[in-house]
Amino acid sequence: MDNGSGVGVLDKAALVLGALETGPTTLAGLVQSTGLARPTAHRLAVALEHHRLVARDLQGRFVLGPRLAELAAAAGEDRLVATAGPVLARLRDITGESAQLFRRQGDIRICVAAAERSSGLRDTVPVGSQLTMAAGSAAQVLLAWEDPDRMQRGLENAEFNAVSLTGVRRHGWSESVGEREPGVASVSAPVRSPSGKVIAAVSVSGPIERLTRQPGRLHAPAVMAAADRLSEVLRRSGQEG
Repeated sequence: MDNGSGVGVLDKAALVLGALETGPTTLAGLVQSTGLARPTAHRLAVALEHHRLVARDLQGRFVLGPRLAELAAAAGEDRLVATAGPVLARLRDITGESAQLFRRQGDIRICVAAAERSSGLRDTVPVGSQLTMAAGSAAQVLLAWEDPDRMQRGLENAEFNAVSLTGVRRHGWSESVGEREPGVASVSAPVRSPSGKVIAAVSVSGPIERLTRQPGRLHAPAVMAAADRLSEVLRRSGQEG
C-alpha cells in the first residue's frame, strides 16, 4: 500500500488521476474510488482541469486531459533522442553515409540527432538544422502517415505527390534524388511510438555519385532496421513505464 509522499494535496491529486485511468468518471465515481470527500474531489478535479491534466467528456464526466498525452510524448521523444546516437552511428558504419534523425515541427523538420561520415564527400546536416517539409525522403516519411487533411495541406507546395506517399506507405521507406538539394540523395524510414504513430524519420544521405539514382536499393534495409530498433526502444520503455 502506498503511504503517500507526505505532500497531501499531491497525493490526493494523484488519487484523482489514478481513478480516471479506467475511463470517464462522474464526481460521485471519483468520490467512491478515491475515498475523498466530495468537495475535495471536486476542487482537485477542477484544479487539474485548469492545468489540462483533467478534461470533461460530452456527458460532463471527468477524463484524463490532453496535457498528460503531451508530457508522455515529450518523455518518449527524449528517450528517442537519448538512444538514437548508437543506432545512427551503426547505420553510418553499415552504409558508409551520414545518418540523421528528423522530427516534424509544424511546417519544418528538425535534425535532432546525427552521425556524420568522417571523411570524403558528405551531406552534413548538423543537429538543430531546420529543413523543409516540402522535399526530401524524411519529409515524405513524416507526411505519408498523416491524416488526410494534414497530408493534403502538406502536399500543396511539395516536390512529391500523393502517389509518391502511397508508395512510401506500401514499401515502408522513401527515397529522394536531388529533391531537396542538387546532387544529394537520401533514404528514410519511419520511427513509431508505442501506439503506432510515426513520430520521427531515420535517414541516410550523401552524394548521388555514391548513393546512385536508386538509393533505396542500396540502403533501404539498413535504414528500416535502424528505424525499427528505435521504435522497439520506445516500445520497451513504454512497457516499463
